[in-house]
Amino acid sequence: MYHIRNWILFSLFLPVISSNSFAQYPGWTVYDTSNSDLPNNTVYSITIEGKIKWIGTYHGGLAKFDGTNWTVYNTNNSNLSSNTVGEIAIEDSIKWIATEWGLTKFDGTNWNVYKESNSGLPNDHINSIAIENTVKWMGTFDGLAKFDGTNWNVYNPGNPGLSDNTIWSIAIDDSTKWIGTNGSGLAKFDGNNWTFYDTSNSELPDNWIHAMAMEGITKWIGTVSGGLAKFDGTNWTVFKTSNSGLPHNDVRALAIEGSNIWIGTNGGGLAKFDGTNWTVYDTSNSGLPHNDVRALAIEGNNIWIGTDGGGLALYNTTGVEEQSNLDFGFRNLDLKIGENPFSQSTVITYSVHPNNYYTNTLLTIYDLSGRCVKTLINELKPAGSYSTTLSANDLKTGIYFLTLNTNGTKATKKLILIR
Repeated sequence: MYHIRNWILFSLFLPVISSNSFAQYPGWTVYDTSNSDLPNNTVYSITIEGKIKWIGTYHGGLAKFDGTNWTVYNTNNSNLSSNTVGEIAIEDSIKWIATEWGLTKFDGTNWNVYKESNSGLPNDHINSIAIENTVKWMGTFDGLAKFDGTNWNVYNPGNPGLSDNTIWSIAIDDSTKWIGTNGSGLAKFDGNNWTFYDTSNSELPDNWIHAMAMEGITKWIGTVSGGLAKFDGTNWTVFKTSNSGLPHNDVRALAIEGSNIWIGTNGGGLAKFDGTNWTVYDTSNSGLPHNDVRALAIEGNNIWIGTDGGGLALYNTTGVEEQSNLDFGFRNLDLKIGENPFSQSTVITYSVHPNNYYTNTLLTIYDLSGRCVKTLINELKPAGSYSTTLSANDLKTGIYFLTLNTNGTKATKKLILIR
């Protein structure tokens, strides 16, 4: 074990990384209540502001995470209206926070709370929020609310237009609002006219809609039991477990990353679809801590994943390049790859600096899903420098991760095989 003073100093500068995910699956990091200041392991929303992640939790309040430091806001230490946070929308530097007990505005210093009792909000339980220029659109348990900072408008079945009182999701395409309801399908509102899509008049596969994402003119719609629908304004395409690689028909979160759509399901884990191929990440083949995914956010090559009970996961789609997990004093590792990218073979050099005379040395290769595809070295070695040749005869073209692990000290580098 490290001397206690050294461990304290070390832990101040590196985030805690879940041992069961990072060690086995390169590119994955998990934050939960046992290894970080995340206030609750159920994460309902993730919103990115520069390098800051704003995280809405169930009964744990609002968390702010800059990659190193955590700040938690709750009803005990702030004027946050509730400790259950549904969604966070950002207007300039102002955070608009949808909770089960009203709307909270936070500018970094001051807090303002809007409820039925002091505003035009139709219901304190807010499921979703989206911003169109300076207008806030909120989905509640009693209709759709519009707030321009001064004036309120409410749309519900009693105020002709909206087909359902309970709104789960809102997405905005230019000036058109797309509204996902709890049993009445999808509503389209251009500010004057309403159009409705449901299972009776369209190919929408289910009338319960919990997630939406916009990709140009294409709308991606996640339903509770009908899978994932793609709608370009004219044509519908439906993806289910029966006709695609979708792992579960209950879709709770969606995010767009380039040409990829990331899909969080309720029980089937996380899926990526590039328009042709499906890749599924779950607790059996990746560092995903729970198969119920509630929130997704994209930050470059980073996919931030909020789960229902497993905490917050970070998946770096390119792995962790040029990084030593415990690059610390006498335990430093040296891992180098010769030709990279390579087509036939490449030479790998590495050094071992153990505490004791012999150290178990493990040199392995993982694919993008986190599966170990090749073990190069697995033996006790004394301190010293070594080299080995990697032959690509039994590997397919693609990106891999080369990992050196000695007594829990690890270095990982990206390896690219081309033909």
